[in-house]
Amino acid sequence: MMMTLIVVAVVSGALLLGAAWGLYAPLNKKTEGFLVALAGGALLLSVTSELIQPSIERGSLMVAGLAVLAGAGVFTLADWLVKEKWGGGSGGGLLAAITLDGIPENLALGVALIGAGPMEVAALAGSILLSNLPEAAGGAKEMRGDGRSRSKIFALWAGTAVLLSAAAIAGNLLLEGASETHLGAIRCFAAGAVIASLAIEVFPQAFREDDYWAGIATAIGAVLAFLLGSFGGG
Repeated sequence: MMMTLIVVAVVSGALLLGAAWGLYAPLNKKTEGFLVALAGGALLLSVTSELIQPSIERGSLMVAGLAVLAGAGVFTLADWLVKEKWGGGSGGGLLAAITLDGIPENLALGVALIGAGPMEVAALAGSILLSNLPEAAGGAKEMRGDGRSRSKIFALWAGTAVLLSAAAIAGNLLLEGASETHLGAIRCFAAGAVIASLAIEVFPQAFREDDYWAGIATAIGAVLAFLLGSFGGG
C-alpha cells in the first residue's frame, strides 16, 4: 500500500506542480507545445506497451479491442459535451479533458500496482507524470487568461489531483481480487480514453503551438517511455 501511495502522490503532484508552473512561471507557446508533444509521445507508447499489450497476452484480443473502442467513445462523447454543449472551452476544457481521461487512467495505474514492484510500473507512472506537467501548466495558464484568480485556479487543479488520486487508490483496493479478464478490460478502457485524448486534445495543441517540431518532440517522448519501460523490465 505504501508503494501505491508514493506513486499516486508523485503522479498527481505533477498536476499541482504544472498548475503552479503555468500560473507563476508561464512558458512561451513553442516550449509549451514541445513539452505537450513530448508527453503525448510518452503516453502513446506507454498505453500500448503497459496497458493494451499485456491485456491481450493475458486475456482476449476481442475484449481488449472492444474495451479500447469503448474508452475512446466515452472520452470523445464527454469531451464533445463539455466543449459544445456545456461551454467548457479554453483552460476549463483542458481541465475537464484531463479529469475525464485521468479517472480511468489512474484506475488503471492502481490496477497496475496490484502485486507489482516499483520498477514494474515505472513506465506507466512516468508517462502519466510527463503528461500531467505540461497539460496542467497549459490549462492553468489559459484559465488565468480568462480572468480567474490564481488561487481559484490552483484550487481547481488541487481538487482534480485529489480526485485522480482517489481513483488510483480505489483501483488498487477495490479491484485486487478481480479476474485478469476484468482487469484487462479496465486497462484497455483507460487506454482508449488516453488515445482519444491524444488525438483530440494533445497533438492538435502541440502542433498549433510548436508547428513541425511537435513531431520531433513526440518521438523523443516515445523514446523516454521506452527507456522507462526497459528499466521496469517491459
